[in-house]
Order: sequence, then structure tokens, then C-alpha cells
Amino acid sequence: MHGHSYKLFVTVKGKPVNDLENPKNGMVVDFGDIKSIVKPEIVDVWDHAVLINGLSPHRELGESLESQGHKVIYCNFQPTCENMLYAIAAKIKSKLPEGISLAYLKLHETENSYGEWFAEDNQ
Repeated sequence: MHGHSYKLFVTVKGKPVNDLENPKNGMVVDFGDIKSIVKPEIVDVWDHAVLINGLSPHRELGESLESQGHKVIYCNFQPTCENMLYAIAAKIKSKLPEGISLAYLKLHETENSYGEWFAEDNQ
């Protein structure tokens, strides 16, 4: 078992607002709107948690950790960077405003180790 200090990069696409009366004029989406999706859906849920494949024999380890007061999340996938990206993509896509689509994700486990998710590869 080991942990990481993840860093997530999110890229969306859409048409910039073209309305001089709109405070978001010129923006595809406000960065705050992206943060309001990523923080409660991913960061707040996964931060300081142990992710365990709930279908694996490691479930017993998770239950032991929970009984000791640790935050454990049981996934229906092996919690690799690659699989976490698929889960993150699904969470973000379901919450994006109309007209905005998820284009790209990059999840760093360490400074030099990361996985990438591209929308065009997942359609």
C-alpha cells in the first residue's frame, strides 16, 4: 500500500460567451465553475482516503483500516491512475454545463508519473 499527492489538470471545450452584458463574456467556462465540480465530486471525496478495489481480497484490509478510523473508499475498479481517470471523467462530464464538454484530463501521481485521458479516444 502506498499513497500519492495527486495533481489533476482538467481541459474543457466549448464556445466562449459572446454577450457584453454577461460577466462571463469571453469565457468558455469560469474556472470557479470547474472547481465547483472537481472539489466536491473528486477532491473532497478522495482526499486523504484509501481507495481499494472492493471486489478484490484487499477488501478485508479496507475493513480493518476503517475500524481503525481511516477513510476508505471501495471502488469497482483497481485504483490505478488510469482507472481513476475514467472515474474522474465520468464524474466531471455528468456535471458540466450545457454546451461545455470535457476534452482532456491529466492526473499526476508524482512530478514525473501521470496518466492522460483524451475525449477523442473515449467516444
